[in-house]
Amino acid sequence: MAEKFDHLEEHLEKFVENIRQLGIIVSDFQPSSQAGLSQKLNFIVTGLQDIDKCRQQLHDITVPLEVFEYIDQGRNPQLYTKECLERALAKNEQVKGKIDTMKKFKSLLIQELSKVFPEDMAEYRSIRGEGHPPS
Repeated sequence: MAEKFDHLEEHLEKFVENIRQLGIIVSDFQPSSQAGLSQKLNFIVTGLQDIDKCRQQLHDITVPLEVFEYIDQGRNPQLYTKECLERALAKNEQVKGKIDTMKKFKSLLIQELSKVFPEDMAEYRSIRGEGHPPS
């Protein structure tokens, strides 16, 4: 999988370099540099074709739109992954806290119900396959 990305990265780097060189040629254009300009334009067309060929190899890759928003804002797209993981960890801790609270509530509820309805709770525990009430 990494080979596909390396291949695309290589083509993109070549393409960016050709664009940079084209900008230099155009900014100081002389009629004598027409051949060089035409050659660079052909390299750019070829580069776009190479990039398009890479696209076919990476058709199953999806990038969340938020990553592009990070890039548009001038932020590092790797921060998106970091922040997603941080949000997931925070949500995980929150849910774990709720689960722990519900387990404690269940235990206290069973204790209190056992005091008020001992026969019914004994039947409940037998149906559930539980032993004696926790102390």
